[in-house]
Formats: sequence, C-alpha cells, structure tokens
Amino acid sequence: MSAREPTVSPEDDDLAGYDVNGRMCIVTRESGSPDELIRFVAAPDGTVIADLKRQLPGRGCWVKIDRSLVDKAVAKKLFARALKADVKAAADLGETVGMLLAQQLMQMMNMARKAGQFVTGSAKVDAAVRSGAAIAVFHATNAAEDGVRKIDQARKAWHLGMETEEEIPSYRLFSESEMEGLMGQNAFIHAAVLAGQAGEGVVKRAKMLEQYRNGGQSRAAGGAGRQKQ
Repeated sequence: MSAREPTVSPEDDDLAGYDVNGRMCIVTRESGSPDELIRFVAAPDGTVIADLKRQLPGRGCWVKIDRSLVDKAVAKKLFARALKADVKAAADLGETVGMLLAQQLMQMMNMARKAGQFVTGSAKVDAAVRSGAAIAVFHATNAAEDGVRKIDQARKAWHLGMETEEEIPSYRLFSESEMEGLMGQNAFIHAAVLAGQAGEGVVKRAKMLEQYRNGGQSRAAGGAGRQKQ
C-alpha cells in the first residue's frame, strides 16, 4: 500500500516549494514559517495580490518579508513561474504591499485602543514604560527629539531595574500626517502598547512592517532610529 501524501491547507499549496521545514521563498529559495513570509495568490483578473491573512483559496507562493525581494520577484517575473499561471504582477506591487501592511498595523492599533491596550501622550507613555506595563512604544517620525529621549531614558531605567536582556522595543514608522491619513483623530506623537491579545497583535504587525521596509531586519530594540518611508 502506497503512503498517502500529507494533507495541506490552501496556504500550504505552494508551487514554489513546500517541504518538511516550511514554505519556500520564491526569490531566495529559503524555507521559513508563515510569520517570516508573505503569501501571494493570483486574483480572478490575473493580477498578483498579497494574501496577508493567508486565507485566500487556491495555489500560493511565498516571499520573505522584505520589500526588495518582492520588487525582485516582480522584475524577474517569478510570480508567474511559481504559480504556473499567466499572471501579471504590477510594477508597484512592492509599494502596495507596504501600504497594506501599514493599514493592517493601524487597524490593530485601533483595536488595541478600544481594548484599553494602547495609550497615547508622553506622560501616559512614560508611566506605562516605568511601571513595566508597556510592551512596545511608538513615536511619530517627526516627534521632537527631546520627547523621544525622555521616553528612551524611561525604557533604559526599566531595563536596568529589571536586570533583563529584553528591552521594550521602540518604533518610528510613520509621520504624524501619515497617521492622520490612516487613523484620523487617533493619530499620535507618542504611544505605548500594553499587554493583551490586541497589544501583542500591534507589536507583531509593527515588526513585520519594519522588517519589510528595512531589508528583512527589525531594528526596534535600537530605539529612536528613523525608519525608511
């Protein structure tokens, strides 16, 4: 009796390569977990779209969370080869994915705010950091350096006081005007994320966006360095 092939879900149906170690990036040919890759599928109109929630049906292919790799997959027409279909990836697909990741992060921030796991304002952020309630902080890219420095001092004080190797990560991903366009009146200069399911979702999506913009690397622990826009 021949061995049956393992049953796979739609998100596992990756023509670019599926193996026991995970899914394979169509650019680097390296395997990874779903949290390390972005899934792409062919839309009914023959275009390539990102399936960030990994829920769309049909065959998919994967690219590491790195804007430059998505751009390379478009330039080299790797999506059509991986999906084995006559599909077309838009020249601005890389930019579109970045916008989708940003929108996804903002939506999660709003959910965390409603759940009481997202606070704004320098005083509240400073208090959340010093009390150990904050699991991440955010600053607008145009935030005053003095305000960022004070919160960084609070992060350092907490880190030294707890004698832990883990720092509270700090992100600078959007300007205030960009947030106003995405979040309206919920835009902020300084914010802190608190523990909880929604708060942890914010941190996860912030890390994804930062990795996507910064060549697959997360620099959040470094503090206040400006991110590429």
